[in-house]
Amino acid sequence: MSESGKKWYVVRAVSGQENKVKAYIENELIRLGLSDLIGQLLVPTEKVFQIRNGKKVSKERNYYPGYIMVETALTGEVVHAIKSVPGVIGFLGEVKGGDPVPLRTSEVNRMLGKVDELAETEEQFNVPFIVGETVKVIDGPFNGFNGTIEKIIEDKRKLEVMVKIFGRRTPLELSFMQVEKE
Repeated sequence: MSESGKKWYVVRAVSGQENKVKAYIENELIRLGLSDLIGQLLVPTEKVFQIRNGKKVSKERNYYPGYIMVETALTGEVVHAIKSVPGVIGFLGEVKGGDPVPLRTSEVNRMLGKVDELAETEEQFNVPFIVGETVKVIDGPFNGFNGTIEKIIEDKRKLEVMVKIFGRRTPLELSFMQVEKE
């Protein structure tokens, strides 16, 4: 637990609008003069790299879609102020008519640790594919074709994908960035 009785809660928001809802919550609490009761508002994100039109593009993706972490002291009008913000569905773990349930310290540390880890490992990729998985080619001359992963070449960051071209199975060696999961 942090200073002045602030605890972490999870606010459920409309999926895809987490950053907008976060800004609305901040503005509403400032408008009502309750900003001193709020610690941090956090939308856990990770950096994802894709190839679009032959270029490597970095994009932020929500790690927990539809959720915003809020560090706050739930006193007075804070709960009502947060719930009244457009796009907020409610608090996670809330019992009807009761108070929102704060996250356990272990959960907070795990989630914040994951967020820090994602921020640090910006360029580091893990192998997001498994042999036998079906993928779609999104870049190169075979754009739009579907295939099955036959082999993963980790050190080169490439996949050997078996694609059916004119009814014949043809092996292709493709970069991780040239395919996406189906």
